[in-house]
Amino acid sequence: MNTWFTEQQTESVRLGLKISSIVWQQRTPFQELVVAETDAFGRMLVLDGAVQTTVADEFVYHEMITHVPLFAHPHPRKVAVIGGGDGGAIREILKHPEVEEAHLVEIDGQVIDAARRFFPTISRDLDDKRAFLHVTDGIEWVRQARGFDVMIVDSTDPVGPAEGLFAPPFYRSIAEALNPDGILVAQSESPFLNASVVRRVVSGVRASFPVTRLYLAAIPTYPSGLWSFTLGSKTALNAHGRHQQEVLTAPTRYWTPALQESCFALPRFVEELIG
Repeated sequence: MNTWFTEQQTESVRLGLKISSIVWQQRTPFQELVVAETDAFGRMLVLDGAVQTTVADEFVYHEMITHVPLFAHPHPRKVAVIGGGDGGAIREILKHPEVEEAHLVEIDGQVIDAARRFFPTISRDLDDKRAFLHVTDGIEWVRQARGFDVMIVDSTDPVGPAEGLFAPPFYRSIAEALNPDGILVAQSESPFLNASVVRRVVSGVRASFPVTRLYLAAIPTYPSGLWSFTLGSKTALNAHGRHQQEVLTAPTRYWTPALQESCFALPRFVEELIG
């Protein structure tokens, strides 16, 4: 089979991946869902034409969106992930023995079903006794939530059902749902190709969190390969990490104690981008 999948990342940039087969394809109530086998990155999940995860590089995104805020928080016991139906963020969160509850809030239950069926190494901890699944609108769920230590916005791109997850009112709701020492992290796209989104997220988080920091990671299948995350903290941030000597229940492949601090060191063009 000589077939190529092409993601239109911007009006001027496309990502092309050779695929060996289409494993699954369906129209959910919210989006088009495709699972495909690629030659370079293994099995891949695509939503509405955009790559969400591949088995080859998913560890970078999932480790960096979770371990950075969890190690920055003094005692992360109650954590929520908004989006992230593939379960990768839950898997990483539950590597922290201190976490008592990890809530997954996903609007599209069929994404969770597909992850369980086709991505078992990513979704493997969704049945853990500390994991709580909520198939519902994340915006509405957060409005009612209280008493959380860390909230992670693991969203798709800011279009369709995820549009509201990039709006200042949503970040205000998260601030209200967090404890006084709570931390938010949201994926905030590529500083190369999505500069306006990066500025939008940073501005929105700054409006509700006195401490706002951007950090970066290299994710090959995401637009430009350089990805950003925006962290908001309600108190002073310990960028060095809570317990750098703490032993997780499973190893990491990207995150390290040294990276916990160094990821906040930004290239000059990114510093200038966020002001």
